Amino acid sequence: MEALDSPFQPDDIDIQSRTTSHSGFLRIDTLRLRHRLFDGGWSDNMQRELLVRPPAVGVLLFDPVRDEIVLVRQFRIGVLDEDNDKWLLELVAGMVDPGEAPLEVARREAQEEADCSPADLVAIGEYYNSPGISSEKISLFCGRVDARSLGGVHGLAAEHEDIEVVVLSAETVYEAVRTGRINNAMTIIAVQWLQLHKATLLAGWSSPA
Repeated sequence: MEALDSPFQPDDIDIQSRTTSHSGFLRIDTLRLRHRLFDGGWSDNMQRELLVRPPAVGVLLFDPVRDEIVLVRQFRIGVLDEDNDKWLLELVAGMVDPGEAPLEVARREAQEEADCSPADLVAIGEYYNSPGISSEKISLFCGRVDARSLGGVHGLAAEHEDIEVVVLSAETVYEAVRTGRINNAMTIIAVQWLQLHKATLLAGWSSPA
């Protein structure tokens, strides 16, 4: 067995009960459980709350001709109690509806939030956003756009979206990540991926299909 793999199986978790304790904008399940320990015994019984979330998708919109990145800015309740700006610079993003593929969501959200249709979408990777408390799994993509005409305010009014499209030079975005001005995981991961893979990405986009 590779060191990357744990020694445990699904039956090493004993779920005694699971109930939905809140169902609104967010769903929270309350579980009573125990699990196997590395020494071979069992943990004590414990209660855990799980934020149940559908999968989500983020899209890094990149203009390789102008070397510009297209981000969106919107109000975020999660930083309400912080001293920093409450309107964060982020990737275009959205949740996966039942029956949708992540690639479809990437195209849909780019249209809804940034009024564009990215070409040559490339998968960046997947990760769990906060696995200590949430089931949310994120899929990231990078897509090619022409940023010259992008801007304005977009989003769905029915979903209370008020989203400003912001076009920045790639170097400005890199520096904003370095200094912490851009401070959300989805955007940081995608931007650093672009820094590491930009040459390979551009070579793939310039090759004939």
